Amino acid sequence: MDSLASRSIAELLSLHAATMEELRARNVLRSANNPTGDLAEYLFCAAFGWDQENNSAKAFDATGADGTRYQIKGRRIHRRNGSRQLSAIRDPDGFDILAAVLFDDDFRTLRAALIPARIVRDHSKFIAHTNSHKFLLRDAIWNVIGVIDASERLRAVEGL
Repeated sequence: MDSLASRSIAELLSLHAATMEELRARNVLRSANNPTGDLAEYLFCAAFGWDQENNSAKAFDATGADGTRYQIKGRRIHRRNGSRQLSAIRDPDGFDILAAVLFDDDFRTLRAALIPARIVRDHSKFIAHTNSHKFLLRDAIWNVIGVIDASERLRAVEGL
């Protein structure tokens, strides 16, 4: 395979677009947005057998066989941005469990957790101007009683 450095800007963008379309064809991605959130949803649903909700569902992204509602969030820890802030949580009462994953630069699972909604509420901050809650997926969250480490389950399905 030739070096990406030898490719033109147009060729690189075309390769990116083709890659995104192939991921949509494989049902990994569901939108044309940044792939982080869609990838997180795909991996959690594949790892745990949850039913993914349609894109218009509010407050939760998947449902377990027992009716548990899962809000799924992902964050890519990039060499240029190490923030662990997840995207806005609009309704912390609209789901039972937050399924959250931190990806590395190459979209591989660093850490993943299943976090009960009450813990999310206790560890998040309400931001009035966005009418949402801000939650940072810090390492300490894995030490909170009730949080389940899901890292190995996600790593097991990454190669699908």
